[in-house]
Amino acid sequence: MDINTLRIIVTLATLAAFLGIVLWAYLPSRRQGLERQAMSILEDREP
Repeated sequence: MDINTLRIIVTLATLAAFLGIVLWAYLPSRRQGLERQAMSILEDREP
């Protein structure tokens, strides 16, 4: 195994991890929680 093969493997593993995180973040089951967090920023809170 030469260095270029190792670089290809690392690149593909990184791409797979990135796509996995993106898919996890945009799952429909997470939508309600994300919308709740987004709306909490707009709420007025007294310290």
